[in-house]
Amino acid sequence: MPAPSFRDYLYPPDHPRVAQIRGLDARSYAEAAKGDSFAGPMIEGWQTLYPEPFVGVTHDGVVREGLFTLAEARPGEEAPTSGMVTAAEKLMARASQEQRDRFGYAVDAHEWQSWANPEFMQHDTGLRLDEVEPPVRDAALALVEASLSVQGYTLVRNLMRINGFLGDVVELPALMNEYSYNFAVYGAPSETKPWGWQLFGHHVALNCLVAGTQLVLSPVFLGAEPDVIDAGPHQGVKVFKERIGWARELMASMPDALRNEARTYADMQDPAMPEGRLHPGDERHLAGCFQDNRIIPYEGVLLSSMPPESLALVDCLVEDFIAYLPPGPREARVREIREHYGEACVLLDWWLAGRGSLLLQATEPGGDP
Repeated sequence: MPAPSFRDYLYPPDHPRVAQIRGLDARSYAEAAKGDSFAGPMIEGWQTLYPEPFVGVTHDGVVREGLFTLAEARPGEEAPTSGMVTAAEKLMARASQEQRDRFGYAVDAHEWQSWANPEFMQHDTGLRLDEVEPPVRDAALALVEASLSVQGYTLVRNLMRINGFLGDVVELPALMNEYSYNFAVYGAPSETKPWGWQLFGHHVALNCLVAGTQLVLSPVFLGAEPDVIDAGPHQGVKVFKERIGWARELMASMPDALRNEARTYADMQDPAMPEGRLHPGDERHLAGCFQDNRIIPYEGVLLSSMPPESLALVDCLVEDFIAYLPPGPREARVREIREHYGEACVLLDWWLAGRGSLLLQATEPGGDP
């Protein structure tokens, strides 16, 4: 019997879910999504959250002062600021004045909070990369490349290619293609003063801020639907396979009592989940778009209670999840995370394979969505 394929879970071409939006572009679909039975209520909720001033995610509603400091990076932890500035200057030189006005914002602009990861556009921030000429698009991506690790940029570009592949498979290339992403710059590129950039769209959302030698990438959303390209010029691209394997090894490495504690719920959509624990857009992920001020209580197992072999696998997962950072900031982030292992928790709800949002059914092949 052949192994299951993501193609077994695609909506038929004439299914209303896809047929009724075929032919729409990004902006017309953004308007149509407001009346969709699935997306509409979610958009209404986001519209309520977006205007709120930024506070930050906490575990109890109280901001923890002094957790991060603004200072010169430690030796070996410096950001690639010079290369980022050079890339940003090339982008500015290639873009027209009208384009610079459109993608440029103040460094403290509220539009930082406009990022979203669905296939429909919630906020038309900055430029759409599929609407600009290739030299400007490529210069914007060169800035992204200058800010990430080699591994991180490769992953981001592969996720964008997967998005384009999915758009072709379901015949919606105007909505989902390799470059259907919004891009913006915040502040004036500088080697000393704070500035940054933002890239967001379906399954890719990056928010990068650099201040002198310090760099932060947050929030970040990297996903894939599907997680492999099985045809076309990029056939063979696969993503996230290692972390799925490590997560399974981690669960197998823990004693039964710890494993049961780490698995917070027995089922993916468990009746025991309290109201709000399962979000229609984010599923079990609690810090998605427009959730900047969410209170997220600790869940799962304290790392300090785990055996050494399990903790080593946590190290692998942590390093894989932040591998998009350039070498210096990645070293800083690993250090920061490990400094808090004594109060950090691990939980695994087995959402590792992602979710069917618009175009993959979340049921058995041929079933109803």
